[in-house]
Amino acid sequence: MSSSPSFIPPDVVARTRTQGRLRAGFGARFFVALLIGLVWVVPAAWSPRLIAAMFVWDAVFLLLWLLDFLRLPKPAAIEVRRTWTSPPSLGVASNISIEVRNSGKRAIFARVTDETPSSLRSAPPVLELAVPGGASASADHAILPGQRGDLALGKTYLRYQSSLRLAERWVVADTSARVRVLPNLEQARQQTLYLIRTRQVAMERRRRRVRGAGREFESLRDYRTGDEFRNISWTATARRSKLITRVYQVERSQTVWIVIDAGRLLRERILDGQGDLQLSKLDYAVDAALALAQVAMHSGDRVGLLAYGREIQQNRNAGRGASHLHSLVESLAMVHAEPYEADHGRAAQALLSEQHRRSLIVWITDLAETAGTPDVVEFALQMTRRHLVLFAAIGQPNLNERAAQRPESEAEMFRHVAAIEIVQRRELLLRRLRQQGVLALELMPGALGPALVNQYLEIKDRSLI
Repeated sequence: MSSSPSFIPPDVVARTRTQGRLRAGFGARFFVALLIGLVWVVPAAWSPRLIAAMFVWDAVFLLLWLLDFLRLPKPAAIEVRRTWTSPPSLGVASNISIEVRNSGKRAIFARVTDETPSSLRSAPPVLELAVPGGASASADHAILPGQRGDLALGKTYLRYQSSLRLAERWVVADTSARVRVLPNLEQARQQTLYLIRTRQVAMERRRRRVRGAGREFESLRDYRTGDEFRNISWTATARRSKLITRVYQVERSQTVWIVIDAGRLLRERILDGQGDLQLSKLDYAVDAALALAQVAMHSGDRVGLLAYGREIQQNRNAGRGASHLHSLVESLAMVHAEPYEADHGRAAQALLSEQHRRSLIVWITDLAETAGTPDVVEFALQMTRRHLVLFAAIGQPNLNERAAQRPESEAEMFRHVAAIEIVQRRELLLRRLRQQGVLALELMPGALGPALVNQYLEIKDRSLI
């Protein structure tokens, strides 16, 4: 997906003002000058009257400090602008630009602290800028969002000095704003490029007679050896006095619903592929949902979204187009994990009442480790009476590894046996779903997006919906 400008937060501009009682400070050079003044203590040991020279020295620099402070631009002459260079996306590094404009006549040296939440970076950035009089200067600081949803950015604090570096003003600019951290837009863009390449290959295959896998009418052509008799158009044959066959294409304008479980099972955090962030299973599910929605809409299908926990969090009717994709991205950004077991029955009921015509249901969830059959399995089976269900259970990467490892101690043996039991039970549940007509898969978090896109394209090619 391209980084649409509509996803980039708007610039925030504010003039600085003083805040609190502390409005001024001393520069490093002022303290250096005071230390140099202590040199007068040495000759004062022989002539006490020379101690007065030290106080005169200090008084002179206090006067210079006051003059330097008065010559600094007033707070109203300083303006701060915060600019986002790209949309904030989960797990994607980007930059925020801080621009300081100086309307005063004298140059300033500013030390800028931008109040940034810990989910964007571990500590607030501190930037140093040299801003000429009547001009502006800017600097960037890096962020790496580790949480989706709305975040609050605070104020911008400045300490600025003149070229003498004796005095400094302490001011603040009210650049407070709320921004929405989106799912991984870059991953969705890559999946779109994958779709384009896949469709180009599919078009070449159709030209070589792998055409007509769907049941949507495309065109008529002369009958060729190997064509199915059921595809012969007898009315066109009668008019032209030769065999004419119908050519079909993969159906478009079908409906795809993406159902995301946001219950406690998807709160588990897993280190991402780059090793920079620990993302939850829900984060991987949201990124995969966005990639799948992008691909499905480019294929001409209508896409709906249902995210649920104990209650329905997001429910977007099926649609297509740029505005609908924009609303899906905004909705996916607000999906959050809940500390409770999700109500799968509520989600199934909401979807069945919403979608009556046969459609593809992509259900992204996980399987609870219970003695009985998890509720999500029962409700997925109910939906197969009307819809085609693609059931994607997010696996645990280290579970299969532990089951495959040879135990070397008694404690490892118990963990090994437990891992084997969990793996076998999950496989039995998925096998039961497959036997009832559900396309059931267990996918590792990092492979979730590409695997779902591949399954969707295969379903379209085979005209299973």
